[in-house]
Amino acid sequence: MENELESKFLLQVFDKIRQSGEKKDDKYLLNGIVAFTDHDGYTLFIEDAKVKLQFGFPNQYRFDYPSQDAHDQFEKKLKEIDKQY
Repeated sequence: MENELESKFLLQVFDKIRQSGEKKDDKYLLNGIVAFTDHDGYTLFIEDAKVKLQFGFPNQYRFDYPSQDAHDQFEKKLKEIDKQY
C-alpha cells in the first residue's frame, strides 16, 4: 500500500527522535517509536512494535505493517512527535 508521508517530514521526525529520545546502544526511543540508521547512515529506520519504516537514498521508503490500522496508528504517533517536539 502507498502512503503520503513526505521525505522532509520523515527526516524531521527522525531528527526529533534523536534529539529528544532516550539513547540505547545505537538506537533512540521516543513515545514508543525507535529510530536508528544502518552502519553508514544512509538508510534510516523508524519503527514501533508493529510497523517498520525504512527510508533511504534517493528519498525512497518502504513500509512493513500487518494492517492498515497499525499503519494509521504509526503515522499518528509520528505526527504527535512532530507536533510535541
